[in-house]
Amino acid sequence: MLTELRGHVGKALFARVAGPDGPATRERIHETPGPRWFEPDRPIRTVHGDASMFVGGISALLLQSLHPLAMAAVAAHSGFRGDPWGRLQRTSTFLAVTTYGTAADAQRAVDGVRGIHQRIRGRTAEGLPYHAADPHLLGWVHAAETASFLRAHQRYGACPLDDAAYDAYVADTARVAEALGVIDPPRDRRSLAEHLSAYRPELRVTPEARAAARFLLLQPPIPLVARPLYAGLAANGVAVLPVWARDMLNLPRLPVVEDLTVRPLGRALTGVIRWAMAPPPPSP
Repeated sequence: MLTELRGHVGKALFARVAGPDGPATRERIHETPGPRWFEPDRPIRTVHGDASMFVGGISALLLQSLHPLAMAAVAAHSGFRGDPWGRLQRTSTFLAVTTYGTAADAQRAVDGVRGIHQRIRGRTAEGLPYHAADPHLLGWVHAAETASFLRAHQRYGACPLDDAAYDAYVADTARVAEALGVIDPPRDRRSLAEHLSAYRPELRVTPEARAAARFLLLQPPIPLVARPLYAGLAANGVAVLPVWARDMLNLPRLPVVEDLTVRPLGRALTGVIRWAMAPPPPSP
């Protein structure tokens, strides 16, 4: 019964994250022979294959929303409200292909995203122009995402890495960022922190950012039965945000409560996800 339960929960989670074509896509990514951008021992494979990504993904979206130009582009063009699961599935597929897929598949995925970015242009409510292919704007999205995934893995990863390996993770992600059009992305944690600090004067909370936070934290398109699970993941996504980002979003900080309840809950939830999505044992 326990094995059946694990299979049922794992399939449900995988279907949400990978979409209806998930099994075929997974087979293509992992079974197609050919050179990869990243060898099996690279840290990016460890981080992106861990259940802590569920926490890091929520945190990344909240952090990215603080750049008004990036948030305006997302609000106007991404369809995250009308098709949130589709956006999640496209993002997770891109991460999987570039992390684990063949070099040819990874390049095709990058070329597809770059083509979409070239078409996304507009103006904010204040009249400021934005272009999704702007290397500076891409640099913010990359730095915020990388920092969020890294912080979540440090706290909730099954096997946290040492300092040198986390620096190597940042260097790995720079390979994908450069392919997408980012100029001189960070290649270690110190440079990553400097990049985030350099963007801070540009950040502010817009109405679109507040709406995105409400959607992610209070109004997610989640079935009622799964709301407690998601609420726990969302609370931990908030907990791994930088303090200054939480203050900007007006998200409360209760250190004692977080240490006693939120973090243990995050470890438990990521453990359950890891258990549910683990490959089944081989048949005798």
